[in-house]
Amino acid sequence: MKSRNMDILIRLEELGFLILTVFLFSQLPYPWWLFPLLLVIPDISILGYMINDLIGAYVYNFMHHKGIAVLFYLAGVLTASTLLALVGLILFAHSSLDRLLGMGLRHRKGFKETHLGPLGGKR
Repeated sequence: MKSRNMDILIRLEELGFLILTVFLFSQLPYPWWLFPLLLVIPDISILGYMINDLIGAYVYNFMHHKGIAVLFYLAGVLTASTLLALVGLILFAHSSLDRLLGMGLRHRKGFKETHLGPLGGKR
């Protein structure tokens, strides 16, 4: 079980990541209102749970994996594709926001089991 101080530290780190993505987004040629609009899109991955818990966990975790987000962003930077960079930033920002709010990657046991502990449970 994590200590309260560790929980605060992790949330502050995620807040920093979220602020970084806002700054990086401001360097792209897109209107500011697009950022909050797209920020909710990765949660479409929740639909994988309509098939079963295993597929749901894999699809959800792929869309919420920060490594995948960084790969998209770097691919965008290296190929001068602002669209790929945008996808990477949105995925990263969304994952940081989720973790800031105490939600994590999912286990195959079910949607409410995360790598940060059970949703709604004490952390």
